[in-house]
Amino acid sequence: MTDKENTEQSQNIKKEIDELTERLSYYSRKYYVEDDPVITDGEYDALFRKLEELESKYPEYRRPDSPTLRVGGALLERFEKVTHNVPMGSLQDVFSYGELEEYLERTVYNGNWSVECKIDGLSVSLLYENGLFIRGATRGDGTTGENVTENLKTVRSIPLRIPYDGMLEVRGEVYMPRKTFAKLNKKRDEEGQRPFANPRNAAAGSLRQLDTKIAASRELDIYIFNVQACDKQFESHSESLDFLSSLGFKVIPFRRQASSLTKIKEYIEEISRIRSSLPCDTDGVVIKADDIAARKRIGSLAGRPKWAVAYKFPPEQQEAVLTAITVQVGRTGVLTPGAELTPVRLAGTTVSRATLHNPDFIAERDIRVGDTVIVQKAGDIIPEIVSVCHEKRPDWSVPFKMPALCPSCGEPVFREPDTAAVVCTNSACPAQLERTLIHFASRDAMNIDGMGPSVIKTLISAGLLNGIADIYKLRAEQIEPLERMGKTSAANLISAIERSKDRGAARLIYALGIRQVGTVAAQTLAERFGNILSLFEADEEDLTEINDIGDITARNIISFFSHPQTKLLIDDLSASGVRTDSDKITKSGTAFDGLTFVLTGTLPSLSRAEASGIIKSLGGKISASVSKNTDFVVAGDKAGSKLDKAEKLGIKIIDEAKLIEMAGK
Repeated sequence: MTDKENTEQSQNIKKEIDELTERLSYYSRKYYVEDDPVITDGEYDALFRKLEELESKYPEYRRPDSPTLRVGGALLERFEKVTHNVPMGSLQDVFSYGELEEYLERTVYNGNWSVECKIDGLSVSLLYENGLFIRGATRGDGTTGENVTENLKTVRSIPLRIPYDGMLEVRGEVYMPRKTFAKLNKKRDEEGQRPFANPRNAAAGSLRQLDTKIAASRELDIYIFNVQACDKQFESHSESLDFLSSLGFKVIPFRRQASSLTKIKEYIEEISRIRSSLPCDTDGVVIKADDIAARKRIGSLAGRPKWAVAYKFPPEQQEAVLTAITVQVGRTGVLTPGAELTPVRLAGTTVSRATLHNPDFIAERDIRVGDTVIVQKAGDIIPEIVSVCHEKRPDWSVPFKMPALCPSCGEPVFREPDTAAVVCTNSACPAQLERTLIHFASRDAMNIDGMGPSVIKTLISAGLLNGIADIYKLRAEQIEPLERMGKTSAANLISAIERSKDRGAARLIYALGIRQVGTVAAQTLAERFGNILSLFEADEEDLTEINDIGDITARNIISFFSHPQTKLLIDDLSASGVRTDSDKITKSGTAFDGLTFVLTGTLPSLSRAEASGIIKSLGGKISASVSKNTDFVVAGDKAGSKLDKAEKLGIKIIDEAKLIEMAGK
């Protein structure tokens, strides 16, 4: 074959691959985005196989937007971190029309509002350059996410190429369709695997698979709801969504324009009526200022746009029969009652258990075994009992009483004064063991690298861990034969355990899991008493004179250190070489002298303990609660009521980046 003939053949093959790529992309868009298939599945599959064959023979002509990329196949080592070009903020929530009205009244805006479905999925950004999809990332903490481009390519409704030559970044919500979720959980159940709790968790887990074939098999979908950045300018949000739709994006399924609270409420009710017919879960309605210029004027606060709000639907409710009340023992020894129910379908999942919180909750509602109860999901996640249908109560029912002895260890339990908590204070209680050990080894506690939940379960199953002190008695030769360990892993774990001995009193106090003693209180106690041994002699007066230690927390500390098992534990740890004295924070400056800080939410890179250390090293104070004496609130992702209170009091709110800037680090 001559050079000319070779060139012609190559051009023909490239042309055929290009044509197949264009045709299959068009058919895919018609099927997955527009819900208007134009060929049969068999015809599509035949063309797809032909394209696969050509690309395998001539890989140099495979296009970066080829539909064959959607089947997965790449094995990823890890997900790289991505700093978002535009921060992916979270929304303020409102739970009633009254709260919505208050929001509208305090937001100075006279234009149209865009009213849209709030999809209950996983938020991602998609970046396009010169029409090609080049990067997809999870929201993460809003500033930094993870690069999940290869897995997002398997989502068939995401266009791999768009007819736009500039730069475009969009934001959308990846979700698992209800039908897919039901099919997946049925398969997992048949294979003896634990089913996913809800479609959102299933979608999040699927998008973070290192094997892209697994992600492809989960049949994820997406709705696009915002332009993050674009070379093209838009006057309104609705104009930008129309533009995205014209490019082939699957935009949110319901959106209306409203200029009054009455109209907004009307559309909320309409979305509420149709939500069960949508292919995905929806947990509310988003109300956004439509005018782009007005959005810039209204601005944002602590990562939350002030020009938008999320109205959350009231939880769905169902009737169920309470067949039993069981009592479980938590990590801190608190006995928690739970309701066993006849299975009911609720907010997309089958529910057979619900929380009963504490004895007071049960007594106030007079909840009894045999009752027909109204169940809902708090925040569409945790099932709880709302009320009892007293008219359906059987004659044989009797009031519930909490056990006098711990159901796990048989030790007496007691009710803490002024609280609803019934507690087992035996630190050797078997029911608390696994959760206690996981907490003890966690990052802000003793930070034992490599001792995660799965390793702890393995060590417990092997009979090597029967309490905290056993951690420091482990030997490499005991660990090596265990599943997924081996010589190197065993040696690394022993080294990590050895390093943890020098963490100091503050981390050790927090690691012990004393009720209501977090990292801040633990640091305060360590600084005040110098050595954990001094806490055995502390009385309520000694403790309550310390900032952030109230009456209840003081009693929890005294109760914990008065138990004989605690003394034996600390003696064992000390004998193993674990430090029980305090690390004094050396002041490296005075930038924060006289200033009081409150930490709330999850910071992007610093743990609470690390952020507290920076502040204290510069002379600042840490408080657990917001008051008029607070100078700064450092807010991270999912900041809650502390952020709201700070806004009301007019206290300055900063993020991690600003804190580091102020610290000069």
